[in-house]
Amino acid sequence: MLIVVAIIGIIVAISVANLISAVQRAKQKRSMGDMRTLALAVESYSTDVNRYPSAAGFVLPSGLSLPTATLEALALQLTPTYIRTVPMTDGWNSWFTYATSSSQTDYAIRSNGADGSSESAPPFGATHLFEADIILVDGAFVQYPEGTQK
Repeated sequence: MLIVVAIIGIIVAISVANLISAVQRAKQKRSMGDMRTLALAVESYSTDVNRYPSAAGFVLPSGLSLPTATLEALALQLTPTYIRTVPMTDGWNSWFTYATSSSQTDYAIRSNGADGSSESAPPFGATHLFEADIILVDGAFVQYPEGTQK
């Protein structure tokens, strides 16, 4: 009986670790899906207006930088014509951020990852940490989760 309990304990310990990892991966995938949906709405807006929507009522002074503004003003420009409801938060309930270039010809959307804080110098490319930011620029992910995450 003691051996059976020990074996069940080992199986539970392994499955709990995998469950926690699966929940974090699901949050990443949800965030990426919401970012793709938002990018589609932004692209549809730009098709009609010939520029991307401004970032929260202001445009970054020189070129595209990492997103800093939340999506409140963007939601006013996109709903209900281009998207029914703008996803404001990522899988970890942190705010998505959005930025446009000064000419409004480029845009970026960012999720701050599991830790909720933005990286000042993101590595770009594939990441293997749940805490890493997820960044989408002009409809393509430039920093994204790939492979086994830690």
